Amino acid sequence: MEQAQPGKPQRVPKVAKVKNKAPAEIQITAEQLLREAKERDLEIVAAPPKQKISDPEELAAYRLKKRKGFEDNIRKNRMVIGNWLKYAAWEESQTEIQRARSVYERALDVDHRNITLWLRYAEMEMRCRQVNHARNLWDRAVTVMPRVNQFWYKYSYMEEMLGNVAGCRQVFERWMEWHPHEQAWQTYINFELRYKEIDRARSIYERFVYTHPDVGHWIKYARFEEKHGYIRSARKVYERAVEFYGEDFMDEKLFVGFAKFEENQREHERARVIYKYALDNMSKDKSQDLYKAYTIHEKKYGDRTGIESVITSKRRLQYEEKLNENPLDYDTWFDLLKLMENAEELDAELIRDTYEKAISHVPLAPEKIYWRRYIYLWINYALFEEMQLQDNERARQVYKACLDLMPHKSFTFAKLWLLYAYFEVRMKNLQQARKAMGTAIGICPKDKLFRGYIDLEIQLREFDRARILYQKFLEFGPENCTTWLKFAELECLLGDLERARAIYELAVNQPRLDMPEILWKTYIDFEIEHSETERARELYYRLLERTQHVKVIDELIALVQNCHLDL
Repeated sequence: MEQAQPGKPQRVPKVAKVKNKAPAEIQITAEQLLREAKERDLEIVAAPPKQKISDPEELAAYRLKKRKGFEDNIRKNRMVIGNWLKYAAWEESQTEIQRARSVYERALDVDHRNITLWLRYAEMEMRCRQVNHARNLWDRAVTVMPRVNQFWYKYSYMEEMLGNVAGCRQVFERWMEWHPHEQAWQTYINFELRYKEIDRARSIYERFVYTHPDVGHWIKYARFEEKHGYIRSARKVYERAVEFYGEDFMDEKLFVGFAKFEENQREHERARVIYKYALDNMSKDKSQDLYKAYTIHEKKYGDRTGIESVITSKRRLQYEEKLNENPLDYDTWFDLLKLMENAEELDAELIRDTYEKAISHVPLAPEKIYWRRYIYLWINYALFEEMQLQDNERARQVYKACLDLMPHKSFTFAKLWLLYAYFEVRMKNLQQARKAMGTAIGICPKDKLFRGYIDLEIQLREFDRARILYQKFLEFGPENCTTWLKFAELECLLGDLERARAIYELAVNQPRLDMPEILWKTYIDFEIEHSETERARELYYRLLERTQHVKVIDELIALVQNCHLDL
């Protein structure tokens, strides 16, 4: 290769220019390349051939090669425990137990806190039936890491499988000195029960309930005594549990379990005393299940009146606590009043006082949305005085007080006026009922008030008054088609067709209507029903002057064809 001479510039080789930059006719994509490689099996590597060892020298060479590979892997990264485990497993497969043991020991020198390493080591010893080695290994493991429950479980299981009950018990005792979790204690108890050692199991329970003072454990202890027929011991366990927790840490599960135990022993009076004691000393929000259990117990074995009085008083206290926090919670007032009214013994004075307290909490804002629930307190109060106490004069006073309290200039409740009017009708005081409805319409006219007043007069068969009211109603809202239709319907029912026709005429001539199509259709049907087809045709013509809807034209054509009229 020629070297560049000094003083001469070095030549840059020319880059070949691509003359034809058009794409090739056949395009090959990466997907095609992968597919061809898959079809031709280019990526499949052939499996190595199987080796058959035929003599000891070849076996020794094979073992030397494998050990050298394992040792190299360990030397590269001795902290990877997987390499040690593979090495030890291979030595075990070669029945070189001593070498496998040596590998495990070297691995433990590297990381003696590795749980998997201890487990694999001990399992190997057990598979090889090296009981003493396995026992020593488990003993070392639980000494190094006594908080690993898996070691204790497998250690005790091995001793039990070997039939060494005393040794297994000794393992459990060592374990319990570390105060393990609940399942460990339960395992120890189940072990003793398998060998019918009831007294030993009882002593374990005694230590268990104080090591883990949970209500469920006390209940388990009592059920254990009950299951084995020691009724007095079970009762004593429940009593000790109640004394242990005292009144500061009462739990409804304990009392429910205690009461059900007494119920199973047919000691219903004892169960009732337990329920009452718990209900009197526990807060209401923590004794919901206790209430349910007490109710079920009394329904089965007790007096219905007694349980209902207890539940009513307790629930009333709950409602009163809520109302002390928020006296404007009208739903709670309703629940409280309903509870008191449905009681077996009706306390009229107490219910009246409760109603008075409820209605004294007037909504703060003069807006109808806040008064909707409040107004029903007054309504229920008046109905209670009238229906249950038969005190009509007091019911009238309640209605009048509510109407005086209502801010009628801002809004009103037609339902309240109508209830008062119907109340006066029931009292056979029609003059006062009409006066109340007239006052309501004069102060705050509403569609519902007019309709209610008209329905009242129609029920009383005062049709002239109903006509006058309809006229007032139409003066108040002439655009309301429903009112025109109801007025005309009333005249039809009374048989005065001319008045009905005149009402329809006045209605269709109104400049503004909310549902004119329904009004016209009803007017036309009225004429057709009374065989006035000529009038119906004229109405269709008048309607076509206002609208050119195709449905009107179709109905006109159908009328002409059916009645053989001329267009």
